[in-house]
Amino acid sequence: MKRFLAFILAALGLNIACSQNFENTDVKGFAELIDSADVVILDVRTTDEFNEGHIKGAILIDQNKSDFLELVRQLLPKEKTIAIYCRSGRRSANAAERLVKEGYKPVNLKGGILEWKKENMPVTKE
Repeated sequence: MKRFLAFILAALGLNIACSQNFENTDVKGFAELIDSADVVILDVRTTDEFNEGHIKGAILIDQNKSDFLELVRQLLPKEKTIAIYCRSGRRSANAAERLVKEGYKPVNLKGGILEWKKENMPVTKE
């Protein structure tokens, strides 16, 4: 009985951990999204990664830094959709969850900038 209860609790915890409160989109959907004036593009990678190439117009806020949420509150308007990405989509999904808790509407790029580049989408170093 104890094993069964432990299994049920673990399964429930896994379901909760895997649930998300934000939208994921593919490269095509992300490209269409960022053409809108009501969208802010957010890159949550490190400065070095950003300098290697990023999506034009992106704001860099490293999600691993301790002041991530403070910078988000200072720089990102809540009335706009936040088009968020990282290298592979993992960090940006984590950051998107944090943004949702702050009242933002993030849309995550599935596969991150790796997928973006794989689809021959443009990046800049400017």
